[in-house]
Amino acid sequence: MNTRHDTPRAPLRADRTATRDATGHIRGVEATSGGLIRSTLIAVGAAAAMLSVVYLPAEYGIDPTGFGAVLGLTEMGQIKQQLYAEAEADEVAVAPVTLDPDTLARLDRIEAQLATIGAVIGAPAALTEAPAEQVAVTAPAAEPAPAPEPAPEALAEPAPTETAAAVDAAVAEATSGWRDEVSYTLAPGEGIEVKLAMQEGQIARFEWTANGSVVNYDTHGDGGGQKVSYEQGRAVPEQEGELTAAFTGNHGWFWRNRTDDPVTVTLRTAGDYAELKAP
Repeated sequence: MNTRHDTPRAPLRADRTATRDATGHIRGVEATSGGLIRSTLIAVGAAAAMLSVVYLPAEYGIDPTGFGAVLGLTEMGQIKQQLYAEAEADEVAVAPVTLDPDTLARLDRIEAQLATIGAVIGAPAALTEAPAEQVAVTAPAAEPAPAPEPAPEALAEPAPTETAAAVDAAVAEATSGWRDEVSYTLAPGEGIEVKLAMQEGQIARFEWTANGSVVNYDTHGDGGGQKVSYEQGRAVPEQEGELTAAFTGNHGWFWRNRTDDPVTVTLRTAGDYAELKAP
């Protein structure tokens, strides 16, 4: 005869551990102080890893882990810091130049005389362009119009040497395509800055070359309490293009020779700007 023994069935593990409310639903597990501390430490560790692996190498060139060099971020950060330091040193060394009223008046007189000369000799229109506030002088191809009488302010003519220099510059731009050209030889570690005085929105064409070598450069502008960095580069042999003034002020280039030999930098410019400011 088989004897049947009724033994209580062991409860499931979930039944032993789950906590239920009055309706029979399982209540959520409450967070403990140890769990919160552990989650906080994990978040802090992840942030520190991102800081040391990505941000510090990419922005400051600091690579405590060595991964920044593997990813190419350390070199990028070093270039940024070097260019920032060079631009800051240049701003301290080169003070903005402001033209006095006498100089501006002299430039206006020279431009008026250029317009008169161009009308008489039948020069291209590019040579006779005057500022917006002046009356443009045009001449028929067959019979040039007589030159207008100079205004009272223009009666005090500038020195002949100044007029000749202005005419030579205008003729040079018309024949060669460039208005100004300058060259500087930089010793190892030496830097130099050249800027154009421009009104907001004016466009200047440029071309510069290290003549077979390379330089670091920073194209930037300043004026009226504003600053802007257009472009930066490291170990660049040459560049050409257009520079559009973001605001009225001085806009141009800073070069530094980071090689072990002297480097000659040549800059050519043309277009809309008042003057080229060079050391």
